[in-house]
Amino acid sequence: MDNNYSSIPRSQYVELQLHNDSQNPRSEKPHVKLQSFDDHHALIGDDDGDDLDLNIDHYPLIKGKINKGSGVPGAVFNLTTSIIGAGIMALPATMKVLGLFVGFLLIILMGILSEISVELLVKFSVLVKATSYGEVVQHALGRPARVLSEICIIINNAGVLVVYLIIMGDVMSGSLHHVGVFDQWLGNGMWDQRKLVIFIVVVVFLAPLCALNRIDSLSLTSAASVALAVVFVVVCFTVACIKLVEGKIDPPRLTPDFGSKKAIMDLLVVIPIMTNAYVCHFNVQPIYNELEGRSIQKMNRVGRITTVLCVVVYAATAVSGYLLFGKDTESDVLTNFDKDLGIRFSSALNYIVRIGYILHLVLVFPVIHFSLRQTVDALVFEGSAPLVESRRRSLALTVVLLALIYLGSTMIPNIWTAFKFTGATTAVSLGFIFPSLVALRLSRQGEGLGLGLKFLSWLMLVLAVIVSVVGVISNIYSLESKSE
Repeated sequence: MDNNYSSIPRSQYVELQLHNDSQNPRSEKPHVKLQSFDDHHALIGDDDGDDLDLNIDHYPLIKGKINKGSGVPGAVFNLTTSIIGAGIMALPATMKVLGLFVGFLLIILMGILSEISVELLVKFSVLVKATSYGEVVQHALGRPARVLSEICIIINNAGVLVVYLIIMGDVMSGSLHHVGVFDQWLGNGMWDQRKLVIFIVVVVFLAPLCALNRIDSLSLTSAASVALAVVFVVVCFTVACIKLVEGKIDPPRLTPDFGSKKAIMDLLVVIPIMTNAYVCHFNVQPIYNELEGRSIQKMNRVGRITTVLCVVVYAATAVSGYLLFGKDTESDVLTNFDKDLGIRFSSALNYIVRIGYILHLVLVFPVIHFSLRQTVDALVFEGSAPLVESRRRSLALTVVLLALIYLGSTMIPNIWTAFKFTGATTAVSLGFIFPSLVALRLSRQGEGLGLGLKFLSWLMLVLAVIVSVVGVISNIYSLESKSE
């Protein structure tokens, strides 16, 4: 029969969408995506059209700009941005507890284990055709496990975003023991009101970025945020090297201190904080979904490049931050940069470090918020149209989440408190427990694991459970000790 349908290239696709179906606005088949075949062209439609199980003449052909997705560099920037956030500010303080040698080894070990868990997650997500973290968990462990994983994502991401706002407030308006940037520039004034400053940042800077619907729209801001993080690391490392050469740095401790009960409790608390450093698993599927020419091999390359970059940045920051401030290193090392560093241009470097990293957090914030919004939508509005197709629902969720995050930032005292609880619970679950369980369970149903990967999956699972249990108990004990 004659038709007006044209062929499409192999690398493109078209969508068939319902037209004026007022009787059934939420049809079970609102649209159909037709992918191209393996030959050079695929003709849409055939002589009878029965294979489509619907009459395609009722669907207009939608022509438009083809979305090519994100390349490897953009995916690396987005994944790196998911990892390098506020957690980097707590690493020098963990180095103070662990010592340089043990802390450095643990940064490398956690990076390797995290990359293995990401690759397992990608492998089995593709195997079961899951498009989100919750879906692959449901395929392996059932519906209740999916709900639990999505609750973990919500708590973890919301906690991280609260930490971002706490850091912004501490740096700009100051804290109990440190002077803010605005105070140094302008003296006392309305900018001392930490809650007001954070509110203005949320409304003016963060809300417009968080309103974007697609994660690949944030590739440029992610690249800028990584560049700002690198500037922070380069400045810290350079200053530490200069002071080390000049002999102005006290000899650092290389191993943990077991001399007191408090030191041992700090050691138990700091391990979960370190596990929090590499958690990016909630953004792996969205980044993979929008990767141009996606494949397991290409996504693994993205993950490995990201891991190497993060290990270098983390190690340089943790070592240089601890060398610079020693036993005076704060849980948020950024607040240490309000005093003289003991070198030329100290004041200018302090401003560069603090303002640069605040800009970094502003650009990281929407990437973490994206997965938070997607997860809340999947949990609360299950069965609804995709969020990208409902601008009103997307904006409403953005406003509600930003309001709750802002409220949380006014109630939690410091980033150490937030990190030690999320690190021991949600972070270790998302980064290690769920991926290990998914791999071990699905390997029985589909493509099996090799002996090495099976051993690593069990190792990660056992270590993660131990870290979580010990971390929670230590956190509860430390809270009780402070209350006494």
